[in-house]
Amino acid sequence: MVRSALIDPRITPTMFDSGHLLPYGWNDTLSDTFDSYPDDGREPGRVIRVDRGRCDVAAPAGVVRALAGEHTLCTGDWVTLHRHGDDIAVADLFPRRSAIVRSSASGRSEGQLLAANVDTVVIAAALDTALDLGRIERLLALSWESGAQPVVALTKSDTVQDVSLATAEVAAVAPGATVVAVSADTGDGIDILTAVIDGTVALIGPSGAGKSTLANALLGEDVLATGRVREGDNKGRHTTAHRELLPLPSGGALIDTPGLRGVGMWDAADGIDKTFPEIEELAAQCRFADCSHEAEPGCAVQGAVAGGELPERRLTSYRKLIRENGWIASRTDARLRAEREREWKTIARWQRQMYRSRGH
Repeated sequence: MVRSALIDPRITPTMFDSGHLLPYGWNDTLSDTFDSYPDDGREPGRVIRVDRGRCDVAAPAGVVRALAGEHTLCTGDWVTLHRHGDDIAVADLFPRRSAIVRSSASGRSEGQLLAANVDTVVIAAALDTALDLGRIERLLALSWESGAQPVVALTKSDTVQDVSLATAEVAAVAPGATVVAVSADTGDGIDILTAVIDGTVALIGPSGAGKSTLANALLGEDVLATGRVREGDNKGRHTTAHRELLPLPSGGALIDTPGLRGVGMWDAADGIDKTFPEIEELAAQCRFADCSHEAEPGCAVQGAVAGGELPERRLTSYRKLIRENGWIASRTDARLRAEREREWKTIARWQRQMYRSRGH
């Protein structure tokens, strides 16, 4: 990636040229937000990559390297930049209108930001191996919760004979989402996928799903490194090491992400509801409002399973995500309570010390 020179310190918010920011999603709403910040030489930018306390930011003069400062940034964030001598630092973080968050891979009770200000989430699932419907449902819940519109891209469609069967199978577990079978090698379905995505697009999925190859097809050139999957287990190498935002030739921008081994729920109750709308509708008909859909009498959900209207696998997946989300929520609440208790103890110690010093 070619980086520009440092920002010209003579540029002021009323002088900067937004032309370089337009391919990254700059619009009137963002301009109004920027105008609310101090008029002291700051200029807007969008984070395209974050790496160890520094970030690459698309700025009016080009892509610059900036210090993240006190902000926890992720790819897709809109920020203001300020010059400090020879350094450029992030001064302000625009409010995020959407964010893809999963539970931390470390297992700690905190969320991990994957991408911000995303309009469309493309979930990549490869057809050259058995479809994992549970993983697709998990990624759908994550996507719905972010506030973006999910699209499922069934990659490597040239490796199967009956594409329509696989598409129908996935569409059955993805209500409200568009499902498109694509092949980056033959170009099949790329035009359809390009037509249904909009704005800033985040590409997520496991390693080996062909995300980088698909991203290159959408970008129109081989910008991102790609790698073959291993024979035997169909697992791919992590050819994408960082999340990176790139302008799309058709308009909008693309965020390519590393393969996700684990996708834990993080405060995703609404996303789960949108992923399983038929279960939510059935649950409203249960005899008891707090029905767990296990063995309670008058359970409409269990009745639908017994009558063949609802696949048991679908209910099992729903229960798993609900339990996981509830467990994460309880851990988060416990962490917040512990933090508040520590703060009060610190205040109490300070007050005791103050009273003793006054007594002396």
